[in-house]
Amino acid sequence: MVENSTLESKLAKLPKEKLEEVNDFVDFLLKKVESNKKKPQFGSGKGMFVISPDFDEPLEDFKDYM
Repeated sequence: MVENSTLESKLAKLPKEKLEEVNDFVDFLLKKVESNKKKPQFGSGKGMFVISPDFDEPLEDFKDYM
């Protein structure tokens, strides 16, 4: 792995137009990394959660108010 100080010293030696190329390449690499992330698929959480059958029933705590 390249250390930050080594990379910074190399970048400092480059002319401005080459720094722009490096910046564009870094943007390209970041987009490539982001596009490789897995995106959730519809229905991929099926079976992960269970809702009890009495979910819609009134709660005992609110009996006085109903």
